[in-house]
Amino acid sequence: MIETAQDLARALADRAELVCRHYLSHGTRQGNYWQVGDVRNTAGRSMYVRLRDTAKGVAGKWTDAATGEHGDLLDVIRETCGLVEFGDVTDEARRFLRLPPEEPQASPRRQARSNASSGKRNAARRLFAMGAPIEGTLAQSYLQGRGITSPIPAEALRFHPHCYYRTYEDCPTEHWPAMLAAVTDRNGKITGIHRTWLDPDGFNEETLGKAPVATSRRALGDLLGNAVRFGKAGPVMAAGEGIETVLSLRSALPTMPMLAALSAAHLAAIAFPASLRRLYVAQDVDPAGEGVLAALKDRGEQAGIEVIALQPALDDFNDDLRHRGIDAVRECLRVSMTTQDAALFLAPSA
Repeated sequence: MIETAQDLARALADRAELVCRHYLSHGTRQGNYWQVGDVRNTAGRSMYVRLRDTAKGVAGKWTDAATGEHGDLLDVIRETCGLVEFGDVTDEARRFLRLPPEEPQASPRRQARSNASSGKRNAARRLFAMGAPIEGTLAQSYLQGRGITSPIPAEALRFHPHCYYRTYEDCPTEHWPAMLAAVTDRNGKITGIHRTWLDPDGFNEETLGKAPVATSRRALGDLLGNAVRFGKAGPVMAAGEGIETVLSLRSALPTMPMLAALSAAHLAAIAFPASLRRLYVAQDVDPAGEGVLAALKDRGEQAGIEVIALQPALDDFNDDLRHRGIDAVRECLRVSMTTQDAALFLAPSA
């Protein structure tokens, strides 16, 4: 009998490949795994879902190697369907499994899931509060090594000298220096945190300053619709996936408000601020980037928001900044931006 969220997740796991073929249709089976770009069904190979129980783990669990995100098949349903309330997720799961709708008295089980989400948000807030301003720290050196020298809003990023890290849940806990980024909602409330673990020996071209761990970037908390924010929302803003990409843009557009959504999936799902009328999107040069841009343009058209792509010359704008220089980034942006916005936001060449 399906009585709890755990029972529902197990029932989905027993049909893991069918779930993946339905909700993650842009992926393919590779041995005991289903591979896809991310949890929102973007084409690619960075996310993998275990299709059956093995000595290494149970069926239905997934990990995105690019972001460090992980979860179960209920999370897949939530993200691919764009659902927010857990009750809607379980209703969709029961529909897929052809189960009768959940009885109203089952609401305490939904509350348990909500409590778990609340616990992650609180953990994210506690960890961010433990961080120090990045000025003069390894985090600032890391950003400078990536070519980013513009002032960083103090409320967005912090530094932790000994941030805990585990490769897997059953692995010993390690401690590495880390750059912390606050994930916030449209009201500025912290809903999650992003960690970039750093090499204590500093920046070098081989590691780009990241710690020698399996996954140097991970996020915790409620990310859907939320983002790392640089500057106060306004009618004209820019958004991108990675923190480094967005800060590279900000080096050339220092007064434009910006959002870092942390992954392609979450960039496609960002919540538009009420004041927004034009959104510039830092588009990564890959199939996922094309899918994100198409999704944002569709959503923007419905909301009366103009969406304009900003395309780098190399793979992303941080590559452009590091290898081509700030003046080349400015010229690249000038071609894509409206004349009015370029005059208002684009910093002059040195």
